[in-house]
Amino acid sequence: MIGTEFFQRDPLLCARELIGTTLVWGRCAGVVVECEAYLTENDEACHTFTRPSTRAFVERNAPGAIYIYLNYGMHWMLNVLVKGAPQTGLILLRALQPVAGVRLMKKRRGTEEERQLCSGPGKLTQALDITDRHHELSMCTDERRCFLPRAHDVQVVSDARIGITRSAEHPWRFTLRGSKFVSRPPKL
Repeated sequence: MIGTEFFQRDPLLCARELIGTTLVWGRCAGVVVECEAYLTENDEACHTFTRPSTRAFVERNAPGAIYIYLNYGMHWMLNVLVKGAPQTGLILLRALQPVAGVRLMKKRRGTEEERQLCSGPGKLTQALDITDRHHELSMCTDERRCFLPRAHDVQVVSDARIGITRSAEHPWRFTLRGSKFVSRPPKL
């Protein structure tokens, strides 16, 4: 299990190194193939830029805490707090390659297409049954909800974040090179 110290580094480095780890969530698990980094200061796309409640979340929680929010009133978004280095940030989990609990994920998502189970942040939370009831839980204290280290070396691609209009130019979206499970192929 990845410990708190993993999330006490630069958010951009941490996001890059989350690619290839395995997210375990109850009976389900998947390899992280896509995520995005958001800095809590001077990043207009980060919730801390406009939401005092997010700034309060950052202040009161330890590195590795889960930040959940509802996007467009429809989809829960899973983020992990990175805190303790000169910069603080949130990492949005955007896509997984399912490796365990696939049948349960298919039932929750209502599809048999494995690529469609977790290829987007809203799909990911639906497949894993993640909601606001998980807000502020730690990803570093419970083996039923954690990240496992990479099993092997991976090649990571970075490009611009997607689905945002402010600060969209930053190349802070990280994907596993060649993965068919990402939400959208990177621009190489």
